Amino acid sequence: MKAITKASSGDMALLILVAVMWASAFTAIKVAVPEVGPIWLAAIRVAIGALALAPYALIKGLVFPGTIAVWLLVVIMTLLNVVFPFFLISWAELTIDAGVTSLLMGVGPFLALTASHIFTTDDKINRRKALGVALGFTGVVTIVGWDALNQLGGNHMLAQLSAMGGCVCYVIAGILIRRIDIPPIPLAFLALLIGTVILIPLATVTDGMLTTLPSGTALWALLYLGVFPTGIAYILRFHLINKVGYSTFSMSVNMIPVFGILMGFLLLGEQLRPQVLIALILVLLGLHFMRSGGPQTSVSANKPAE
Repeated sequence: MKAITKASSGDMALLILVAVMWASAFTAIKVAVPEVGPIWLAAIRVAIGALALAPYALIKGLVFPGTIAVWLLVVIMTLLNVVFPFFLISWAELTIDAGVTSLLMGVGPFLALTASHIFTTDDKINRRKALGVALGFTGVVTIVGWDALNQLGGNHMLAQLSAMGGCVCYVIAGILIRRIDIPPIPLAFLALLIGTVILIPLATVTDGMLTTLPSGTALWALLYLGVFPTGIAYILRFHLINKVGYSTFSMSVNMIPVFGILMGFLLLGEQLRPQVLIALILVLLGLHFMRSGGPQTSVSANKPAE
């Protein structure tokens, strides 16, 4: 496991870029999911992501696990990073609204900070990190509305537990990624390839074969989902987790609802509430404290392999 470093300005920019891509995924999903269904959507986006990364992985050189133990670790990480959360969160959103889902996913950085403290030697809890996570979560609550807290529990407990289960999957996968000694591009390609091998048969068994070709708009949405929020974002995810640690990277989750609403304002002309700007300030302040609370080692001393 390589030692993490303090996030540079470039790392912070990449972290924000990942959040923007993941936020934009919700619009693409909304366009495509009525035509292909949630399970086939997950299978298709992962397959497109694997195809998009294949040329880069081949140029960089394919890297495969050297032992059965590492293969098992990669498969488990893929299940927790792709298969399980895609299904659990999609199923949850059939019955709970996006605000509650954002609130539940906003717990992820707290879980990531705790797990990193327990299972790593260089990503420990300190006051600045705790303050950063608290500010980020406050930003999420600000944007989804404090009344979302009142919606927790009640008749949709199973769906809420499903969303939380997806969040926990991401946290465990984030810890496992640092234990896999494979560079980001080959590892992302391998994870998406394994995810494709699992999800396509699963979609076929549960929903049957797709009998009609999606519309042109849905196809473009699927292509975008596969290349950007899945393929490229996963490379950046693996790179940043190894570089700055999962507790810092997990803060990108808190930016997703903020950027989602900002994109709705810029691209769709939706109303921009003042709370959005307050939330953005809180989340960015949280990122600042997470960064300043990180390790003070130099970047060059522990530069990860590319």
